[in-house]
Amino acid sequence: MIIIDSFRIVYQGGTGEIIEKKSRFIATVVPVNTEEEAITFIEQTKKKYYDANHNCFAYVIGDNNEIQRCSDDGEPVRTAGRPMLDVLLGEGIHNAALVVTRYFGGTLLGTGGLVRAYQGAAKEGLNNSVILEKLNGIKLQITTDYNGIGKLQYITSQMEITTLDTEYTDIVVMTNLVPIELYEQFEKKVVEATNGKAVIINSGNVSYAIMNHSVLIL
Repeated sequence: MIIIDSFRIVYQGGTGEIIEKKSRFIATVVPVNTEEEAITFIEQTKKKYYDANHNCFAYVIGDNNEIQRCSDDGEPVRTAGRPMLDVLLGEGIHNAALVVTRYFGGTLLGTGGLVRAYQGAAKEGLNNSVILEKLNGIKLQITTDYNGIGKLQYITSQMEITTLDTEYTDIVVMTNLVPIELYEQFEKKVVEATNGKAVIINSGNVSYAIMNHSVLIL
């Protein structure tokens, strides 16, 4: 399996609506981590819009989008669900479910018109959601003396490594969040700069995102 360093997720779902020849297309987007969550969301949305003509859906789940499902819910084949799925995939979204509800306005749109409408509604729903770049990193705890802290601060600044915490006692303990792709390079620089005196403890992998210039642990 290919390990992906980062991908886009729906952090907070949203809704969007467009009108096409008097037909209402209402998009609802939510984050999901399992297929069960996606199915539950779809069922709840169908109950909410029980009087609608169609409740078409699409969802993608997994770091590599291993699970991909979609439904036209009575619309002509490949005019709703697949175009909606294409929007999620085209935007690089993972772990999200999308339902577009249609209230028929009395005018047929044709297959091309339906595709454009469902894709337009899907994009509107995503535009009104909070989308974040999910990053994979390693949490490192580095212990050094006061002679080494300046060197560590220089390295973290130079490599744009996030420092989560720094504790000052008779020694200094710095906790950093290092992107996976920079881990080996960062560790090598720390060892060289402190002549191997710094103690580096790998506290494990962490998923995180940057939101409003702050680190958000996911």
